Amino acid sequence: MTVNQEMGAPLAGLRIVEISAFIAAPLGAMTLAQLGAEVIRIDPVGGNIDIHRWPVTDKGDSLYWASLNKGKKSVSLDLRSEQGQRLAQEIICAPGKDAGILITNLPSRGWMSYDNLSRQRDDLIMLRLTGNHDGSAAVDYTVNCSGGFPIATGPDEEPVNHVLPAWDVAAGLYIATGILSAERIRGRTGKGQEISLALSDVMLATVGNLGYFNEIQVNGTHRQPMGNYLYGAFGHDFKTRDHRRVMVVAITNRQWLCLKKASGLAEKLDMIGPMLDVDLSTEGGRFAASKAIVAVLEPWFQNRTLAEIKSALLDSGVLWGPYQDFSQLFHEDDRCSLNNPLFGEVEQDRIGTLRVPRTPLSFGLSPVPAPAAAPCLGDQSIEVLHNLLGLPQAELRRLCEQGVVQPGASGLA
Repeated sequence: MTVNQEMGAPLAGLRIVEISAFIAAPLGAMTLAQLGAEVIRIDPVGGNIDIHRWPVTDKGDSLYWASLNKGKKSVSLDLRSEQGQRLAQEIICAPGKDAGILITNLPSRGWMSYDNLSRQRDDLIMLRLTGNHDGSAAVDYTVNCSGGFPIATGPDEEPVNHVLPAWDVAAGLYIATGILSAERIRGRTGKGQEISLALSDVMLATVGNLGYFNEIQVNGTHRQPMGNYLYGAFGHDFKTRDHRRVMVVAITNRQWLCLKKASGLAEKLDMIGPMLDVDLSTEGGRFAASKAIVAVLEPWFQNRTLAEIKSALLDSGVLWGPYQDFSQLFHEDDRCSLNNPLFGEVEQDRIGTLRVPRTPLSFGLSPVPAPAAAPCLGDQSIEVLHNLLGLPQAELRRLCEQGVVQPGASGLA
């Protein structure tokens, strides 16, 4: 047995229950599953509100759901019934020093409130995601529009939305961090706790951490839209001869010197500084001269294909990258191929062979789990209720017949 095998996955032995929907909470729980935690997702019979969310296959199976629930166990219960609620409570509060952890973004009241659950397990850790800090509802798209970024994106002050659910993604990673922090505290003190996280607070913290609020307080200005120019340094996009686009950035002085050398335009670029009375050896100077720099560089890119640009800039020290749509990224970028150990192939029930990622973290001692498929709804209902709660087969059969438990495609043996 190797040292890696002896160590086990980073979170091996940790059990987490998830009752959630949409992106942030499922992503947070999946992040922990990809590090080796046992994650049991509990859904109502028939699935939660995200069970058929787009994109879907031509048969109606959600690729979105399959992507955000990789490596989890699925239990499906009638959560409107007292029996279903009681079973869910027992799963959440089942014994084990590395168990008793719940992630949810659903209203945590009644049977699923912290007060109720902690009476059954006093060291319970429960993380609850809300829209706003006062508990009111919000989703990524309503948080994003109020956060300033759509106004500062694009060439003018017309707001530009983007398809990346940035605050959901950031919140998902905060969820994983919050769970691990509380679990560490419990390990030291023996005490559980309720953790709250508001989606809008994730946005506000990020805006503050990146200096946007301080810019207003200190300088009395706020960030204006500037298209594809890079704020505070040089960066811009360029069209190629074959109608592709590339992004080129020179933040450090070394990157700037490499760009001048690779393009062969050092002499012309050096003329810009004296003409505009700016110091091109500084980030601020290059930012002030961005439009002039683009004007000099533009023909160099327009006269070359993407392949020629790639060849010319290979090992040059220039910081650049091609614009790609999702299909180009998947089919043409070797980072998305099976040559990258991030990816592996899994057989996803009802969908087929999928290329999916494992965690992007790599540990020197602890192996991380291989890429995993998502369960189908209720696939592990019987396994969890039998192995974790010790319910006998006769009782499980009765619960399935009454519609309290949805047993998954394999049914009850």
